[in-house]
Amino acid sequence: MQIDLTDSGLRPASMSDWKQVADITAEGFREDPVNTWVFGNPRAILSAMRVLARDSYLKHGFSHLHGDGGSTLWLAPGVAGDLGPLPMLKLALGQVRHGQKGAIARAIELGKRMDAHHPKEPHMYLFAITTRLSSRGKGVGKALLAPVLAHCDREGIPVYLENSNPDNTGFYGAHGFERMTLFDVGEGGPVMEPMWREPKT
Repeated sequence: MQIDLTDSGLRPASMSDWKQVADITAEGFREDPVNTWVFGNPRAILSAMRVLARDSYLKHGFSHLHGDGGSTLWLAPGVAGDLGPLPMLKLALGQVRHGQKGAIARAIELGKRMDAHHPKEPHMYLFAITTRLSSRGKGVGKALLAPVLAHCDREGIPVYLENSNPDNTGFYGAHGFERMTLFDVGEGGPVMEPMWREPKT
């Protein structure tokens, strides 16, 4: 996926950046309600994000970095980010080592519920946009979104994401995303907010 990053302050992440991308993603999700409920602690979140960054999103999708302050994980329309058997084993073993009791079952249930709500219409999928704690409130999130949203507007591509933190609803709304629904991530868990953005003409 060729996204124009001219004057954006971003660079495309390569496979060799997988640890940096995963570390930023995990730090950004450190206090995230859904990830905390599923995995239980920051080390378990990091373990999961390292597998997802390396074996799913950098392999099948694309990522942008804003220095060491922020990152995104995307899938282009029609691209599946499915993990193979070995990465799935790595993901499970990481949760056995670091996750709270029941983390694997909660992650499987969350995946099923996310799949059930995922739109069938072709779209750009934003799995994660995260910043380091030290980079919050500095416009990094806006900078990370802008080039891909501009590309989608030019090409007429809608964008989909699942908002896992209600504190971010306003941020996404300001960039044209609208709530589709709300769903529970599991019994006794928080809610997730699927959001959709039509391309701007």
